[in-house]
Amino acid sequence: MKRFFYELSESWKIAAAQMAANKTRSMLTALGVIIGIVAVTLMGTAINGISTGFDKSMSFIGDDVLYVSQRPWTRVDDWWNYRDRKKILTEYADKINHGIAMTPDSNLMIAVPTMSLVRSVKFGENNVDNVYILGTTADYAVISTLECAEGRFFNEIESRGGAEDCIVGFDVADALFAGRSALDKRVLINGHAFKVIGTLARQGTFLGLFSLDSIVIIPLPAFKKYFSAKSEADVRIKVRDKTHMADARDELTGIMRRLRSLAPEKKEDFSINEQQAFKSTLDAVKTTIAVAGLFITGLSLFVGAIGIMNITFVSVKERTKEIGTRKALGARRRTILLQFLIESTALCLVGGLIGLTVAYLMCFGMAKAFPSFPISFSVGLVVASMIVSVFTGLASGIAPAWTASRLDPATALRYE
Repeated sequence: MKRFFYELSESWKIAAAQMAANKTRSMLTALGVIIGIVAVTLMGTAINGISTGFDKSMSFIGDDVLYVSQRPWTRVDDWWNYRDRKKILTEYADKINHGIAMTPDSNLMIAVPTMSLVRSVKFGENNVDNVYILGTTADYAVISTLECAEGRFFNEIESRGGAEDCIVGFDVADALFAGRSALDKRVLINGHAFKVIGTLARQGTFLGLFSLDSIVIIPLPAFKKYFSAKSEADVRIKVRDKTHMADARDELTGIMRRLRSLAPEKKEDFSINEQQAFKSTLDAVKTTIAVAGLFITGLSLFVGAIGIMNITFVSVKERTKEIGTRKALGARRRTILLQFLIESTALCLVGGLIGLTVAYLMCFGMAKAFPSFPISFSVGLVVASMIVSVFTGLASGIAPAWTASRLDPATALRYE
């Protein structure tokens, strides 16, 4: 064992000396591995960033909330079957809450009606377009993760009375009031005045695509009074225990079928959506990215491995006499095999370290250029990249190392 460790340390010293003596050749040989490691790291970073951004963005939907809607959230080919469905009524929320109250050990907690559309919001000379206007009740604060950075949410009396109050999102407040307090100011939503009683804390963006802070929340009666003509309603139901989401979904389906007076043989004319629908879509996207990235990475590493194998064969040829001399002096086949395996592995490790450095700098630049997209350069990616580097070095070096170890000493010493 002591001899093995001595041979191992000597092989690393020889590998370092060879790379130092042939810097340009070593760098060009490692280029394929560098490109491959950059591809591995960037692919992993992209997938981790998408997952992190999705989980963070989905917090506004809630993983313990079910949505009763007219249509499913996922893409469907038979969209015409959903086009003419009866609309979801906000009155369903009270009836669902009654059903929850009448059901012992219900898996459902509370139902909240919502209506929404997109409108412009104005204060003085400042104007914000494409703002998500949400009409709901005071109970929305129970099912939502939104928090007020300033002020408060409207209460039950204001909600039922249809008070012309509103809570504005971070982007809306920043655009309209430019750092000043928005409280007690009156904003115009499509020409109708609403008093600001609260501003929401920053939510960020959904996968960097659109802002979650471009929102205004108003009481549902006020929404119906001014905006209900072209809007759609849904009912959001908070589940008591998200580990029993399937049971909660079944219970809600039964309640909705009774509300819609559906016979047992009739299909549902409503959809119950949840966060999982988006996750399923995202999983398909992540799988596509992973497969494409793996293919590109595999090609890069394959080319790099071929280059390292070729240069290792060249090195064996150049040092045939040296190999013959060492074997004549008593070097074992294992020693020669280990020497060339470590040389190819060392080349790949150097390429891996350079690739990781390049990938980190690229990720750093992307994070600066696109601050809304979550860039995650994790330790796991570093470890995985180095393991791939070592495996590539071993795989590409085994053939030339085996050839070197099998050389006949007499023949090697006569090699010109």
